[in-house]
Amino acid sequence: FVGLGVRATHLSLFEVRGAERSRAQGVASMAIPAARGSVFDRNGAALALSVRAPSVYAHPALIQDVDAAAARLAPVLNRAAPRIRERLARAGGFVFLARWVSEETSRRVAALSIPGVGITEEPRRRYPLGELAAQVLGFSNIDGDGVRGVERLEDTWLRGERQTVAVERDAKRRALAPGRLAPELGTGGDIALTLDAGTQAHVERALERVVERSRARAGIAVLIDPRTGDILALAERPTFNPNRFRDVPFRATRARAWADALEPGSTLKPFLVAAAIEGGVISEESEIDCGKGRYRLPGKTLRDARAMGVLSIADVLRFSSNIGAAKIGFALGAEQHHASLRAFGFGEKTGSGLPGESAGLLRDWRDWRAVDHATISFGHGVSVTALQLASAMGALAHDGVWREPRLVAARKRDDGSWREEVPGLSRRSTSPEAASAVAAMLEAAVGPGGTGASAAVAGAAIAGKTGTAQKFDAKLGRYADDRHLAWFAGTARVEDHQLVGVVMLDEPKGRAHTGGAIAAPLFAEIIEREFLRRGYAAGAREATGVAATDVGEPTPGDAG
Repeated sequence: FVGLGVRATHLSLFEVRGAERSRAQGVASMAIPAARGSVFDRNGAALALSVRAPSVYAHPALIQDVDAAAARLAPVLNRAAPRIRERLARAGGFVFLARWVSEETSRRVAALSIPGVGITEEPRRRYPLGELAAQVLGFSNIDGDGVRGVERLEDTWLRGERQTVAVERDAKRRALAPGRLAPELGTGGDIALTLDAGTQAHVERALERVVERSRARAGIAVLIDPRTGDILALAERPTFNPNRFRDVPFRATRARAWADALEPGSTLKPFLVAAAIEGGVISEESEIDCGKGRYRLPGKTLRDARAMGVLSIADVLRFSSNIGAAKIGFALGAEQHHASLRAFGFGEKTGSGLPGESAGLLRDWRDWRAVDHATISFGHGVSVTALQLASAMGALAHDGVWREPRLVAARKRDDGSWREEVPGLSRRSTSPEAASAVAAMLEAAVGPGGTGASAAVAGAAIAGKTGTAQKFDAKLGRYADDRHLAWFAGTARVEDHQLVGVVMLDEPKGRAHTGGAIAAPLFAEIIEREFLRRGYAAGAREATGVAATDVGEPTPGDAG
């Protein structure tokens, strides 16, 4: 972790605490709130720091004329005099009147020279890169408590401990000189994340362009290393500036990539095929009769966009046939299908401890009707997070081994050295043979005529699956015809460097609203740029022709 040896200086910040009140000169105590530890990216770029911020405090018992003090402070603090008077009228000791004020406001308050009113400095969190990785970093509140993202995840490590020292005061209760301090003892610990700020920046820019161009409600892009589970980038739009977290509704600051469970559409089909191959119910040479594009179930009819007849297993994925997926699911059986989805990490939290993480939705297989099993086979009636999907795709890329996603790469020891965190837990999701077979099929899915053709990148081995999930309309009690989630989940390899990416666009507008038309090209742009950053000549995307339509995707509305 180059550059992590150089850490930001944490200044001891003072917060006055009342002791025994006395009109005479004496000794009181001051509690020194700890500055939170710094957060860096994997290369030492500062993502979160603690700085000094002036705050205005008062000792109400020492203010002789509360009404006059409130009237003088109101225009300076830009607050109503009655509100200030209410705080000053409280019995007892120390109260804040305004926190994290500007230096100009601080100087103007000091110039008023109101006995019992003063300025102290306390920690304020600063995010020097603004909106970058906002959902991942989260923020700490005005009291220094981590409440979102990494700030909450690592709150115990980052927050540090307060110190209390004796402070002499004059007859007006003004602090004269603090006792001996050891600020380094109170400072919280530093951490380095697995994120790469450069990667994060270009992923965010690419996502933002596509969200704006498609007029989508929102978008998510996740990039991980399948060997370690390291999260290299996690971008979301819309986003927020954590430096101004009080201006944003709290719900809008969540990390949707791990907090929101969404129907994944056909991106779930590769995991079904892997389970069916491992279970011996199909082989790579098997064929599925998808008939004339209609498949009757009790009370329902599944439809593909066109008649496809007999398809190989690879072509079921390549052309994204829902009928083919449903028949594979029935051959595998509900119990084994459910177990395989759990093995890939669906229906449970990842175990990484991310705050507010959703487990997704995967109902008990005993509750599946035939139509439920059919729709789950092509990614409806089941919900996953983008991070779950990325981790599952990582298992296919890593010889069938699922790895717990990791966000914290290293911690700084008391002696100033860094201790690297071990990768998270791992388990086998499927056999190496099944993972390899499905990976080969997914390479064909991004080849000519495949639904993921727009994800191809020259000079890189790309494998992946599109998905276009119709959104369920709770008011209508059915899937909406004009609201979709466009997905692409894939792997990319150049030499021994391998990446896994998932992108999702929520309700893109216009004809280009499918995973193949809008999510796959975004994946390609992100992968192309990332390999170029790493010095590999994964240049312009291959001209593979127009991607096939996600032919299986219209079914949910018909299947109900």
